[in-house]
Amino acid sequence: MKAQSTIGSPTQPFDSQAAENAYADSGTSPPVAHASNRGERTTRARIAPAQQATGQLGGLQLARRRYQKGHLRLRGKREKVRIGRWLEDEIQSDGTVVRRHKSEVLGTLKQFPTKRLAHRELDARVSVVNSPTYRARPTATFHELAERWKLLVMPNHEDSTQRSEKSDIKAWVEAIGDVLVKDIDCELIQSAVTGWKKSRSTKTIRNRVATFRLTWDKAKAWRYVAHTAYEGLDLPDYIREEQPSFTIEDVKRIIGASKAPYDTIWRLVAETGIRRGEICGLNVGDVDLANHVITVKRSVSKKRKLKSPKNGKARVFALSPQLAAKLQRYVEGRRADEPLFLSKKGKRLEPDNFVKRHLKPILKNLGLDGAAHAFRHGNATLLDSLRASLRVRQDRLSHADPKTTMLYTHSVSEDDRSTAEQLGAILEHGFLSQDCPKLPPETGTAPESLSEAVG
Repeated sequence: MKAQSTIGSPTQPFDSQAAENAYADSGTSPPVAHASNRGERTTRARIAPAQQATGQLGGLQLARRRYQKGHLRLRGKREKVRIGRWLEDEIQSDGTVVRRHKSEVLGTLKQFPTKRLAHRELDARVSVVNSPTYRARPTATFHELAERWKLLVMPNHEDSTQRSEKSDIKAWVEAIGDVLVKDIDCELIQSAVTGWKKSRSTKTIRNRVATFRLTWDKAKAWRYVAHTAYEGLDLPDYIREEQPSFTIEDVKRIIGASKAPYDTIWRLVAETGIRRGEICGLNVGDVDLANHVITVKRSVSKKRKLKSPKNGKARVFALSPQLAAKLQRYVEGRRADEPLFLSKKGKRLEPDNFVKRHLKPILKNLGLDGAAHAFRHGNATLLDSLRASLRVRQDRLSHADPKTTMLYTHSVSEDDRSTAEQLGAILEHGFLSQDCPKLPPETGTAPESLSEAVG
């Protein structure tokens, strides 16, 4: 009460900051003021930058000042809809806290014929604000959120992943960059996705949505929003294209047309199925000629930057005696920490360069499609024809999911061939016209047993 009398005293000039503090100390809500620039009912209070993270104002939590039930309105002429309204706190870029009315369409009058049903839906929306852990949410456009995500999150990803993420984020910023994060919903995202269908492939669209999900999940963790904007999103169907795969004959032709050390490199890739970056990351010490074993411990990205192999696990491969003999010249008399394969300048190979300069020209001359990854598909197909277990194939190809390993197999199994031959033989001999059991002419009914039909 003392705080209230101070505010209304005619002998003292009105101090808005003191008034807000007085209301906060008294535990009551201050009167709502009109924001002249936006025409919205808001309440402003300035907080220190250090308090923004904790959501505190003058030692008090910025949680609900009182339990909200919200308000219902019925709008529309042809099809009436129920509108829910409630109050939420927002932290502005200048450090002020704005309590603003938020409105959302709950559904049509047919979906919620009574106010009681509509209030149940509204309670679910307002429950976030009524939660004891609720804090004022910062406001930002998607462009601002994306820049923050690129600064704090993207550096933790692989270089190749960052390149694609930058492209995806750029596309999203062009589509919804000026929209406040809190106002982004599934309908807005769906509109952007549908607009891309005319000019972008299905795979590109799905990659963009995957990057958006990563960004949005961080927005929820950072308390910019509480809802999931991509929930219910309808994406175009993706039909996976057949990937190139080198047969044994293709591999022999490629090796025969290559010079050292690339002829040995293609033989190593075809036999082990390791990735091109892992080839560049091999050191002399990774090859054990005595036991015919090679260990993949590292990989190489662009600019010859060493990193852990995919999935972060080292892999050990058994080598054939023939391949071990070919690797002998690259191992003997050299230090264990030297790169196994070197360029003409004596440097460690770079994945893009050695494929572009030493594999692509050969494939073009031989009339073959694909690149270094086609060796992996060929290796998976060869392992399947040798009846290697799925576990062995999965380990050698370094696939976390066995379903991915199955996608690398391009051969037709022997069981499938045998079944096709049997079907062809049956149809060729007129199965339907000759081998079906005939009904006895005198009864016109089916025989009681198969032996009776054969007899």
